[in-house]
Amino acid sequence: MGATELAGALRGLRSALESVRLPLPGPSVEQSRSGRRALLDQLDDYVLPRLANLDAPLLAVVGGSTGAGKSTLVNSLIGRVVSRAGVIRPTTTSPVLIFNPAEQHWFDDERILPGLARTTVSTTGTGSIQLVPEPSLPRGLALLDAPDIDSVSQANRRLAAQLLQAADLWLFVTSAARYADAVPWQFLTSAAERGAAVAVVCDRIPPAGMQLVPADLARLMSDRGLAESPLFAVPETLTDEAGLLPDAAVAPIRTYLATLAADNQRRDAVIAQTLDGAVRAIIGQSRELAGAVRGQAGIVRQLRRDAASAFDEAARAISVRSADGTLLRGEVLTRWQDYVGTSEFTRVIDNRISWLRDRLTSMIRGEPPQAVQASAAAGSGLEALIIDQAQAAAERAGTAWRANPAGREIIAAHPDLARTSEGFEERARDVIRDWQADVLQLVSEQGKSKRTQARLVAAGVNGVGAALMIVIFAHTAGLSGAEIGVAGGTTVVAQRLLESIFGDDAVRRLAKTAKEHLDARVGELMAGESQRFQALLADLGVDKTVASRLDEAIAAVEAARAGRAPAPAELTAREQAGGQPGGAPREAVEIQRVEADGLGAVIDAEIIDEAGERP
Repeated sequence: MGATELAGALRGLRSALESVRLPLPGPSVEQSRSGRRALLDQLDDYVLPRLANLDAPLLAVVGGSTGAGKSTLVNSLIGRVVSRAGVIRPTTTSPVLIFNPAEQHWFDDERILPGLARTTVSTTGTGSIQLVPEPSLPRGLALLDAPDIDSVSQANRRLAAQLLQAADLWLFVTSAARYADAVPWQFLTSAAERGAAVAVVCDRIPPAGMQLVPADLARLMSDRGLAESPLFAVPETLTDEAGLLPDAAVAPIRTYLATLAADNQRRDAVIAQTLDGAVRAIIGQSRELAGAVRGQAGIVRQLRRDAASAFDEAARAISVRSADGTLLRGEVLTRWQDYVGTSEFTRVIDNRISWLRDRLTSMIRGEPPQAVQASAAAGSGLEALIIDQAQAAAERAGTAWRANPAGREIIAAHPDLARTSEGFEERARDVIRDWQADVLQLVSEQGKSKRTQARLVAAGVNGVGAALMIVIFAHTAGLSGAEIGVAGGTTVVAQRLLESIFGDDAVRRLAKTAKEHLDARVGELMAGESQRFQALLADLGVDKTVASRLDEAIAAVEAARAGRAPAPAELTAREQAGGQPGGAPREAVEIQRVEADGLGAVIDAEIIDEAGERP
């Protein structure tokens, strides 16, 4: 793989990961959130620094269970006490990094583990790392003694996991009494899944178990995908006054590590194996995260639809009920009948005898209050309809959101959402007043001709406006007298009044336009109520484009890893066959059994390639 190209693609992926937000609750959202954080840590702590410094020493992180003897092993490999060991648990809290003094420049800065402060003394905190130059350690190799993976301290466990993710090689230490524990195997299985280079040390094996324990541990390793990993068996033995194991007990491990340090080909192979495994794991986990992002975007999309649908339905209901005769009852009809007055008014309209201008004018001169009251009553009925439908819409939206865990959490934090917003009734009245002004404006504009204007003045603008509202409330489709008549004879009067002033075609246009204005204003009012819900969703920061950005970044990493841009069909075929797209054949590790000066069987390992040849 081209390190420069791959590093650039991974930085792009990191940027996409940084923009991921998963604010909504869900069955696996916590896992996705921690997975995102782990991906960023893996890129920052290991992958990007290693790609930028491929010549840096191989970092072997010594990790394992509480009391497994990690620090004792590290001290014994070095030949002196460099990491504090003891019986009080946890012992190692601050990690200890040992390296050859000639290579100190690789570790003084924050090339690896940038979140940990550098110190030269032992500490008990988890926020620093102790640097220990050691001349006896071969150049090209660094050892890091990590806290226990199953420590009683949560901070220690987190740090141990972080350190293991930063390793080129996991030197995993367990004991004959604890090698089957669940927690170590969670880490080992994770290592196997991501293809990391792992060597396992099982120490404190009693003489009677030197044949059984390594064999059983090897079986467990094979079952979990670690058949090719080296396994070292360290017998139970006495330590010297400094707490060090006999040299013979750790000699195979020391030899294995020294060989990796001295043999550039082997060292590079281990680094490449772990690095490529980490990149593959990052690709897979990023795909899963993209799926989680899509899931959250889908939830937000559904919640948006639920809220919008509730208020759209309210606007549709108002549109229908404001034109089906529903509003032509009670106060509206009473006030309209007060305005119409006597049968003489109806007779005048029916006869249409030059409108008897003087007589009609004297009858309703000065825009009688009945006309204004009829208009106000029409607005009052409309107001009640709008408020009722808006409240029903808020309740429907709230009910729909409560059916979703994410929506339920939002409603719980904002209980007022399921009611109309503060000041809604006043806004509804404003909408009606504005619409009634629209109606009067339409009537006035339509009555500009001298003849029409005379008739309009005779009937009064407010009265004609009220008549137009009556017609709209009764039926706007077709506006035939027979259809309007179903709402009552009083509505027929309004229809005939308008036709007498403007003519049939003009009345149809006026009613249609006025109804469209009403629907538009009501739609805007309901959209404003829906916006309360939409604004809360927007505040969550769920960006529907992030998943696509992740997809593009993942594709760029895959192309850089493969050294080319493979065709999608070709890539899919290789992945389905279990191959690694564009990658070199993976190295295998052959396990061999060697003797350790009569102290028992110790399993060593030798790296070979797939062709069966030793490097």
